[in-house]
Amino acid sequence: MARGGSRRDLIPDFDPDCGDAALTRARQDIVIGRWQGLRELLRATGPDWPSRGHRVRSLAQACAANSTAESWLAAEPRGADPLVLRAATETTRAFSLAMAAGRGVAVDQRRVDTAVLACLRATEAYPEDPTPWVSLISVARLYPSGVRRQELGRWWDELHRRDPYSVEGHLQVLHYYSSRWHGSHGLMYDFARDAAGVSPPGCPLPVLVQYARVEEYRYALDASGGQHASMGLGTHWTGSGAVGDVRRTWERWIGGRGGGAVTPAEVRDLNHLAHAACQAGVREVAGPLLRMLGGRATRTPWAYTGDPVKQFTRWRREIEVPG
Repeated sequence: MARGGSRRDLIPDFDPDCGDAALTRARQDIVIGRWQGLRELLRATGPDWPSRGHRVRSLAQACAANSTAESWLAAEPRGADPLVLRAATETTRAFSLAMAAGRGVAVDQRRVDTAVLACLRATEAYPEDPTPWVSLISVARLYPSGVRRQELGRWWDELHRRDPYSVEGHLQVLHYYSSRWHGSHGLMYDFARDAAGVSPPGCPLPVLVQYARVEEYRYALDASGGQHASMGLGTHWTGSGAVGDVRRTWERWIGGRGGGAVTPAEVRDLNHLAHAACQAGVREVAGPLLRMLGGRATRTPWAYTGDPVKQFTRWRREIEVPG
């Protein structure tokens, strides 16, 4: 048992909004079809791109199953914020169709085209905002053969010019280059390491390497039909390369980050590094990360290596994180 806390204190909080109370209130408005709360939230967010991206993605998830985004756009047809949200919502809907269809089944290209056009319209409505470019790169994965290299490069240049250290933007390119989509493990890792190598101290981009390791593990898990024993990745998390990656990300990101409070937009990234540190047995990194997070957890990546609640609770208890 952790010092100073009960077992209940160790149970993770899988809040989809990662502690963003204003976002939670806005998402509650979506349930009753009220879009005014969304407008107030995004206006208040302003050009804080990491926070804006986190909020838009969460709102899009909530809007995908109803017409709230469309109602807002009908009320403000030229509004930049409703157009950006509509683009993210259409992207979410396209991915939902892909998940429902199953691996290897192409999504109706008209639905993908609809999402792409919504993204392009949003880029024109709010030229400074990197968010619709992130959505655009994301939905490009759903074309059976991807998009032309020149086109993807142009979209990436537009995103990079607006937010050169966007974790979400880099993450969407990483997924595009992965073996599950339109690339390979090698291409994916090269992209992650290149991005980490040019990031300034305190920038979270080095965690892309941990995302890549999760992506490779997920690919192997899918290929094995969910049978961990037949995956052939015995040292995937514990090998010298994995351990070294954890230490480098810790030093370059957290070592230069400073002591500020963890923002909701950082919670998922910190969970990926904490998960990697726990799996690698690097306790001197895992402990401080779990203390930074408190009980704030994201189901991914913990769910890929077992029950996420049990794992998060066990590691907090074993590393003796105060409750």
